[in-house]
Amino acid sequence: MQTLDKIYKNKNQETDFFKTYGQHLGELLKSLDFEAILSIAQCFEQASQQGQTIFFAGNGGSAATASHFAQDVAEIYRKSGGKPFRTLSLNDHAAAMTAISNDYDYSDVFALQMANHFRAGDVLVVISASGNSPNVIKAVEMAKQRKGTTVGLVGFDGGHLAKICDLVVCVRTAKGEYGPVEDAHLVLDHMITSYLMLKRFHQKSNG
Repeated sequence: MQTLDKIYKNKNQETDFFKTYGQHLGELLKSLDFEAILSIAQCFEQASQQGQTIFFAGNGGSAATASHFAQDVAEIYRKSGGKPFRTLSLNDHAAAMTAISNDYDYSDVFALQMANHFRAGDVLVVISASGNSPNVIKAVEMAKQRKGTTVGLVGFDGGHLAKICDLVVCVRTAKGEYGPVEDAHLVLDHMITSYLMLKRFHQKSNG
């Protein structure tokens, strides 16, 4: 929270905090690896063309982003045609998550769901500000065992996920600055889904 604390302390008017927060978020977005973002979009498109499933997972605020992202990617087909995007948010099956947490361990909530569904060639997107959550790390390990592609949306210094995922976008902030990292992850959802939707729409219009 160091940057946000400075923004709060340095405000002259109360509204300055909101303005400067927005400016800070804008700077973070401008510093992202746009080649990596394009590679993720291309990975999603390839999965769609090959009939593979794109899985999403995260904890807390990142769980909400995972659900949001999965729904937005699925909407691409409904709004622009082409081949469907098969998506599944591993956060959304309450019975599975509570059963696995109760009978095994919370660190297994994603990997044990994937054991029933994840196939070679599928894609796993894990969303984690710290990049160190045990359950998403286990999910990545499962995806790699099954010969899938792994995508990490992370923050701070990237954590362990930045070292083991195939494609990584890191929102680099001070450790603990969760808000702007989670903001940027949701923007990444809208960047990627808007790009894929518009690409399909214009391909269909020009075809």
